[in-house]
Amino acid sequence: RNYGVTANDKATKLIEKLLFATTSVVLLVLVAVGKREAAVVGAAVIVTLAATLFASWAWGFTINRVSLFALIFSIGILVDDAIVIVENIHRHLAIDKRSISEVIPIAVDEVGGPTILATFTVIAALLPMAFVSGLMGPYMSPIPINASMGMLISLAVALIFTPWLCRKLFASAKHDAAAESETEGKLHRWFERLMSPFLTGENPRQRRHRLYWGTAGAIGVSVLLAVVQLVVLKMLPFDNKSEFQVVVNMPEGTPVEGTARVLSALAAVVRGVPEVTDYQAYAGTAAPINFNGLVRQYYLRGDSNQGDLQVNLVDKSRRNRKSHDIARAVRPALVAEGKRLGAASVQVVEVPPGPPVQAPIVAEIYGPVYAAQQKVGRALRTMFDATKDIVDTDDTLATSTPRYEIAFDRPKAALLGVSQASVTDALATGLAGYDATFAHSGRERDPIAVRLELSSADKQGLDAALALSVRSAGGAIVPLSEVVTVSRRPWDATIYHKDLLPVVFVTGDMAGRLDSPLYGMFDLVSQIRKSPPAGQPVTQSFISPPDRLSDFTVKWDGEWTITYETFRDMGAAYAVGLVFIYLLVVAQFRSYAVPLVIMAPIPLTIIGVMPGHALLGANFTATSMIGMIALAGIIVRNSILLVDFINTELAAGQPLAAAVVRAASIRARPIVLTGLAAMIGAFFILDDPIFNGLAISLIFGILVSTVLTLLLIPLLYFGYISRSRAGAAH
Repeated sequence: RNYGVTANDKATKLIEKLLFATTSVVLLVLVAVGKREAAVVGAAVIVTLAATLFASWAWGFTINRVSLFALIFSIGILVDDAIVIVENIHRHLAIDKRSISEVIPIAVDEVGGPTILATFTVIAALLPMAFVSGLMGPYMSPIPINASMGMLISLAVALIFTPWLCRKLFASAKHDAAAESETEGKLHRWFERLMSPFLTGENPRQRRHRLYWGTAGAIGVSVLLAVVQLVVLKMLPFDNKSEFQVVVNMPEGTPVEGTARVLSALAAVVRGVPEVTDYQAYAGTAAPINFNGLVRQYYLRGDSNQGDLQVNLVDKSRRNRKSHDIARAVRPALVAEGKRLGAASVQVVEVPPGPPVQAPIVAEIYGPVYAAQQKVGRALRTMFDATKDIVDTDDTLATSTPRYEIAFDRPKAALLGVSQASVTDALATGLAGYDATFAHSGRERDPIAVRLELSSADKQGLDAALALSVRSAGGAIVPLSEVVTVSRRPWDATIYHKDLLPVVFVTGDMAGRLDSPLYGMFDLVSQIRKSPPAGQPVTQSFISPPDRLSDFTVKWDGEWTITYETFRDMGAAYAVGLVFIYLLVVAQFRSYAVPLVIMAPIPLTIIGVMPGHALLGANFTATSMIGMIALAGIIVRNSILLVDFINTELAAGQPLAAAVVRAASIRARPIVLTGLAAMIGAFFILDDPIFNGLAISLIFGILVSTVLTLLLIPLLYFGYISRSRAGAAH
């Protein structure tokens, strides 16, 4: 393996994507607004990225896969402030006849307040994610920290650098007022036709309420996609690595030759896979440590009954199947071959994409008596084996393998004059070997040992060893069988402990349609409730170990624990972010009700996120949750722009209905542009197996919520103002 090459390839590819994303955003502004505006936005992005990289370095981050993803993900939102400022300057220059030096401060001032507030709402949504605990916290922390620093820098660039560059580039430019007026007129007429049935005419309030209930129904249907398993919940999706591992456990006491024989048969199966380039077999010794061995402690696998195959695949650019698909396809043949040859378990282990665990599904069995724990463990292992789609099952219960115990018969040996040391030496010589002397031919570098040892065939039983003789004190030759007794006993099994408590582990993995260990685990949870293993009442724990050992307890661990901790902390971060957003909007609008209107689009993101995952057949993962959290700040930005412009129009004396329509028509272009910019940034990470959940959340969430926000927020604010005026009149 050469992980340096793969790391360099990934970093290089991500830097290319960063450049493509930046270029695409600039081209978007070029097509939608103009050449000079695109040049300003491009310069703002370059300055922002350079300053963000410096801030990231000063914070202590390195250029790695996650930090590069953070920058690509941030491209779309880093450019938002510049787009809003540039678009408003462009609009004012087209409709205002004053000089550019007079127009720019007016244009910046008009959107400056809501832009500052919107930037801080995005930071408020993202930054709490930096405090996620557990293994995922340090792994994902560059995303919220880099994005938050970038947003602050982008705000400064948008308010200082962007107006200055506009002053330089737009001074000699001619703006087509007629074209700008025509565009605004078309948008105004379109929004007027769209919104008029909900603002005026017959029963507009009833129509608005129908729209609200329809939207709520769409949210409910989207959530049900996860309930009916059209969207599968998983911690992290499988990565597309160029390797996997086959772990073999033979029954205890199996000689290394038997383990090697099974590995050879499994290697023959692996050789038939077209994507396999080479493999290495390790019997009775640990393979070189890899990412799995780091936590699963594979480096301790040195017993004669343990072995594994390290399998290498061709580079992913030269194969059609992902490594996960290859592993799934070859698993049944490997397991069948292992069973045929008497293996205790054969597991196909993939390199985990994120924080590794002991196994995807882990059941820890605690109880008052270890023998009873073992009985429950065997029954639970049977449940694992019988549950659909659960594969690679294993446990820490030793196979009942006999051993021979040779005891020295002291009274009889004393009568015969045989010492214990001579008996021990004779057995050690026959079974382990002894270098009796050394031969010298005169040419060798080291002397040649003359070794006394029984043949491998004679070691198959104890008859040959017990037939060895020792000399008594009187000089008589005495067979070992005369002075020893042989008894057959079971091996003393290893007793595993966790937090000083004796425990039995039963482990497994999930394969099949769902491919998420959570579903297999909860299937087993249901089975245990209905039919306790070994007929023994069992308490099940999901968060903490048992408080007492008087009862039998199954504590669920593995991927479930990391999933629970990560989504718990992310949910808390989401809630804290929403509170911060609410307080920021309250401070800006001096109202406790207006923030509720502004934050109303946040649930709308679900309408895009869940169907988007179902449409692309992707799992809803931790990175998907990061996308949803980011969406909260991005969508609130749009609401702030709309509500602020409605207030500006009302202050200018416009009727409420006209102000609502005008706000939607004028703010539609910057809102759509910023939404498209964020979607473009996410599009370039859509093909990554780990972060595609983040990309799907952003692309589909922004697409649906932006469209609905342009309609629902003006209508909600219209209803709120109408009720407020009606209440004031009474």
